[in-house]
Amino acid sequence: MPDQLSTSGLYGLPPGDLVEAPSDAIQFSPLKPGSADLAGIEPGSLSEMVVLAPPGTLERRRILALALRALTVGGRLTALAPKAKGGQRLAPELTEFGCGIGETSRRHHRIVETLRPASPVGLDAAIAAGDLRLDPDLGLWTQPGAFAFDRVDPGSALLLEHLPKLSGRGADLGCGIGILSRAVLRHPEVTALHGVDIDRRALAAARRNVEDARATFLWADALGPEAVPAGLDFVVMNPPFHEDGVENRALGQGFIARAHAALRPGGFLHMTANRHLPYEAVLSGLFKTVAMRAEGGGYKIFEARR
Repeated sequence: MPDQLSTSGLYGLPPGDLVEAPSDAIQFSPLKPGSADLAGIEPGSLSEMVVLAPPGTLERRRILALALRALTVGGRLTALAPKAKGGQRLAPELTEFGCGIGETSRRHHRIVETLRPASPVGLDAAIAAGDLRLDPDLGLWTQPGAFAFDRVDPGSALLLEHLPKLSGRGADLGCGIGILSRAVLRHPEVTALHGVDIDRRALAAARRNVEDARATFLWADALGPEAVPAGLDFVVMNPPFHEDGVENRALGQGFIARAHAALRPGGFLHMTANRHLPYEAVLSGLFKTVAMRAEGGGYKIFEARR
C-alpha cells in the first residue's frame, strides 16, 4: 500500500454529480503525475474503489480487473463511463469477471455498482492483455492506453521524414513511447535529450525503448513550469489537442509557449500539427521566424526559431 492510510481508491476524475468519490481516496490514474500505481497495490487491501473507466477495451478491462484484485472480498466497486466511450460494455465485462451488478444510466453515462466476489474469473488474463508489452510490429515497448500505442501516428511520421540536423541539448515534449526521441538521438551531435509526458505508461515504455545515456524522462505535465529545463538548443513535439476526448486547442498553444520559454535565443522548435489547427498566430507572436517545412496527409510541419 502507499503511505496514505485510506483504503478507498479512485481512478480518474468522475463527474461529481454522477458519483461521489471518497474525499480521502488514493488516486491511481496514470495521467495524474504522482499518483499511485494500481498494479502495485496489495491484493485485497482496498474496501472501495471508484473508476472512471477509459474507452479502450484492453485498457478498460485491465483497470477493472486491477480494481477487483485490489478490493477485499465484498468491497464495493463503482465504475462509470460515457455510453459511447465504453459505458455500454461495463456491465457485460464485470459480469464476465463473475460479478453481480446493478446498473443505472444518467447524463449519457452508464454507472455500474458491484461487490468484489470471493472468486472472480479471468482477472490475470485481462491484466496481462492490457499490460506493458513488446509490440512485434512496432518493435517497441508499448501499452494500451498510451497515445498511438499500436502505431506510428501519421503526424509524427511526417515530422520524422523532415527532421533537420540536430545538435546540443533538446527536449521532446509529450514524448509518448519515445518514437521521436529515438530518431533525435540518432544525431551524434545531440548531447542531451529531455523527454516529458503526462502518461506514466508511455514513460515506462519510453525508458525501455530509448536506451541512451543522453536521454532522461520525466513523468509530468509538460505545461508545468518545472517540467522542462531552460536554455535548450531545440525542441521537437507532436503536441496533444484533445483533453478527455474533447478538442482543446489551448493545449497545443500551451505546448508552443512552453517550448518558447525553454529555448535559448536562436534555438528552434520543430513540431507537427493537424492541418486544421490554427497555430500560426501563436507561433508568429512568440518566435522571431516561423516557416512551414512540409505539409501532407492532413498535417503540417513548422520550424520556429526564437
